[in-house]
Amino acid sequence: MVNLELNKDQMLAMGDAALHHVVDYISSLPQQPRSELGNVEEMVRGLREPLPEQGTPFHELLDFLMTRVIPKSINTAHPAYMGYIPGGGLYPSAVAEFIAAATNRFVGAWFGAPAASRLESNVIEWFSQMMGYPASTRGTLTSGGSLANFSAIVTARRHLLGDDLAHGTIYASNQTHHCVMKSAILAGLPEKNVRLINTDDNYRVQPEALEQAIRDDLAKGMKPFFVVGNAGTTNSGAVDPLPALAEICRRYQLWFHVDGAYGAFFYLCEEGRRRMAGMEQSDSLVLDPHKGLFLPYGCGCLLVKNGDLLRQAHALTADYLQDHVTPEGEVSFTEYSPELSRPFRGLQVWLPLRLYGVRAFAENLEEKLRLTQHMYQRFLAEPNFECLNAPELSVITFRCRPPRGEVNEFNKRLLKKIVDSGRLFLSSTILREQFVIRVCILSFRTHQPEVDEAFEIIRSATKEMQH
Repeated sequence: MVNLELNKDQMLAMGDAALHHVVDYISSLPQQPRSELGNVEEMVRGLREPLPEQGTPFHELLDFLMTRVIPKSINTAHPAYMGYIPGGGLYPSAVAEFIAAATNRFVGAWFGAPAASRLESNVIEWFSQMMGYPASTRGTLTSGGSLANFSAIVTARRHLLGDDLAHGTIYASNQTHHCVMKSAILAGLPEKNVRLINTDDNYRVQPEALEQAIRDDLAKGMKPFFVVGNAGTTNSGAVDPLPALAEICRRYQLWFHVDGAYGAFFYLCEEGRRRMAGMEQSDSLVLDPHKGLFLPYGCGCLLVKNGDLLRQAHALTADYLQDHVTPEGEVSFTEYSPELSRPFRGLQVWLPLRLYGVRAFAENLEEKLRLTQHMYQRFLAEPNFECLNAPELSVITFRCRPPRGEVNEFNKRLLKKIVDSGRLFLSSTILREQFVIRVCILSFRTHQPEVDEAFEIIRSATKEMQH
C-alpha cells in the first residue's frame, strides 16, 4: 500500500521545487506573452487523459503544469493585462492560501477553529470600517461577487417577501453585471420579475425611470423589494447616482444593495469616496478583494448592515451540530452563508493587510485612478479616437473612427490585431449597440511605463490598419 504521508525531506523537496518554479514564473512575467491561445483547441484535446492507475514523479507533473498548462491562457498576472477586470495575484496572499490549505483548519463553524474564525471576523470588521458600515454589520467571504450577490438577494427576499416569490420584483440598471440576474433566478424569483432600467449618456441608471418602474409594479399588485446600485459597472466603470437610489429605497421601504465587486475598494482613497458617495447608505454591499485588493482569484465578500438579517436568512441547525457553541460577539460563518464546509478563506486577506497596511492599498488604487485619467487624456488628444464616456474609475471605453469602412468591423479587427501581437491584452463590450474596446487598469503590477506602452501599441496598430 502506498503511504500517502510524505516525510519531512520529501515535503521540503516538493515545496522547494514548486516554490522555485513559481518564483521564476513571477520574475519573468514582463518577458512573457500577454496571452498564449494559438491552436489552443487542438492543444486542449491533447490533454485528455485516462484515469491514472499508477503515480507519476512530482518533478514531471510540475514541469507539465508550468510548461503546458499555465502558459496556455490569458496571462492575467502580466503588467500589460488590461482586459475585463484584472485580478491581482499578490504573492503573500498565495502564501497565505498555501498555509491555510496545508494546515487545513475547518472555519465553517466557530468551534472548529476559534482563533482562525476570529481572524476572518477581523477581516469582515475591517471591510465594514473601510466602507463606512456600522458595528452591527456582519458578512462572509465568498468565492466571488456572484455568490455574494446571491446571498444578498436571499437575505432581502427572506426579510421582505417571505414565501411570496411570484410577486417580488428586483430593479437594476441595464449595465448591471449579469450575475445579478442569475442570482435572482437561483434565489427563486421569476426571470420576468427582474427589471433592467435604462441608463443615461454616462451609462448610469436613471432614478426617474427607476421610480416609475416601481410605481408601475405597485399599481399592478407586484411587490418591489430590491434595488441594485452599481459602484463601478464592468462594461464602462459607471457609478450609479447612489444617494438618489438610497432616497428612493427609503421612500418605498425597499432593500438598497450596492454591487461594488469591481469598484468599491476605490472608496479607500479620497477621490474614490467622492465618486461613490452614498454607497455607505446601502443595506448590503458586495466587494471583490480579488479585484480591488489585488488578491488571487476566488475571494469575494458580502456585507449586510443589519447582520441579524443575514443570519436569519442562512442559519439552520441539526442534531450533529449540537456541540456547536458560539460565544457572544463571535461569528460562526455557516450561520451567515450557504456554506458549511469552507476553507480558511480569510487568511488570504488578513495576511497582506497586516503585512502592508491598508494605506499601501489606498495608494495603489489612487495610482490606478491617475493612470486612467492620463491614458484617457491621451485618447482625447488623438483625432482618430473617441471615448464613449469619461471614466469614473479605471475603465476606459474607446474606439477608432476610420476614414472609411464600417466602424464596428474596423474596431473588431483592431482589437484582434492588438491581442494577436502578444504585447497587450484588452477586451471589448457593446455600448449603445456599438462595438467598443475596453481598457481596465487595476493590476498592482501596472504602472506608468506599462500604460504609456499600451497606448503606443494601440496607436501603432491603428495607424498600420489605416494604411
